[in-house]
Amino acid sequence: MTFYPNERIGLFIDGANLYSAAKSLDFDIDYRKLLEEFRKRGRLIRANYYTALLENEEYTPIRPLIDWLDYNGFKVVTKAAKEYSDENGRRRIKGDMDVEITVDLMEGATYLDHIILFTGDGDFKKVIEVVQRTGTRVSVVSTMKSNPPMASDDLRRQADTFIELTDLMKLVGRERRHNDHQDEESNGED
Repeated sequence: MTFYPNERIGLFIDGANLYSAAKSLDFDIDYRKLLEEFRKRGRLIRANYYTALLENEEYTPIRPLIDWLDYNGFKVVTKAAKEYSDENGRRRIKGDMDVEITVDLMEGATYLDHIILFTGDGDFKKVIEVVQRTGTRVSVVSTMKSNPPMASDDLRRQADTFIELTDLMKLVGRERRHNDHQDEESNGED
């Protein structure tokens, strides 16, 4: 990973995607350590966390995480998730944050030198290409070491740098607690 001390850095975290990647590697992200780590690497200007939430639920397991992030240096971007039943009658939740992340990435390219995008979703390939044309570097954080790999090959190739999540485990991880409050996060994907 190449970082420069005076570069303006922005973190853009696809919450559901990062949660799934970390879960597949059997560890949890310590978001306090994550902020500290990237503050050491440059001037951290922005740290956005994106997730969909069920509106009708009075309490969701992810609420304590969202509240903590909101009070501790993250801008939390949420929207209402849609609940439906699949063909087998199982409860499913759909909460795609791609548009919100894309718009914020494009805006961020106007004031950031380096964007760190935490996702493996190949849908972001094109926006990364557009952001790079402004001169902003883009690093993608995900994993190829899960089974199946969580990072799209196209996304890895488009990024200026691919940061393997397992390389960050010792810096920003904590031991995985099963039945964690984040378990709801995994339902936020398509």
